[in-house]
Amino acid sequence: MTISISPNPVELGQKAGKIGAELIRKAIQNLGFANIILATGTSQFETLKQLLAEKDIDWSKVTVFHLDEYIGLPITHPASFRKYLLERFFNHVPKLKAYHLIDGENDPEKECERLSTLIQNHPIDVAFVGIGENGHLAFNDPPADFETEKPYLVVNLDHACRMQQLGEGWFPNLDAVPTQAISMSIRQIMKSKSIICSVPDLRKAQAVKDCLKGEITNLHPASILQSHPDCRIFLDESASSLLA
Repeated sequence: MTISISPNPVELGQKAGKIGAELIRKAIQNLGFANIILATGTSQFETLKQLLAEKDIDWSKVTVFHLDEYIGLPITHPASFRKYLLERFFNHVPKLKAYHLIDGENDPEKECERLSTLIQNHPIDVAFVGIGENGHLAFNDPPADFETEKPYLVVNLDHACRMQQLGEGWFPNLDAVPTQAISMSIRQIMKSKSIICSVPDLRKAQAVKDCLKGEITNLHPASILQSHPDCRIFLDESASSLLA
């Protein structure tokens, strides 16, 4: 695990996006294709913007999966992660080889099975992720399941997670925030060859300290990133403010 600290979220995203783009190009050069995972949320704005600005990525050779989606939320809802990725990424890149969005309006168990079959046939080269205020990785809230081999699973969202979604302005009130989601599992994320983790903002500082400097524990789910052979963490000064 390596940690890079930038003065602000914009420079953080530029660094993360540039390194991520290099890894995608490398995968295409070596394999003829690249399979990647994209995260959503406010922490990913600048990283995705930089990815879109990168030149010489043959997107027609790239297959994209994404991390999580609320159960029961229509794609037209402002908080829909499908809507987020379409508006902030997919509508702005040349034609991709494929992308596989999580449909939270489908039967959750059947959707997990569909996506699990797909991703098992597409080993991930680069995963773009973040860390939640409660230390979650994707929507694997504490205590996260570190043991399941299921690539996707139905999860319950804890109060801290739901409060973060409310605080970021995605919902009008707490009652409007769903209580369940479909999430990529911890073990599936960790199977990625390389991980780019973007974490801006002071509100993430305690989670950053707990997950990057504390013991590896499912009570701080993103702490598992410490054990990944090629995980690169990108922080701004605010998010890194509690690191010794």
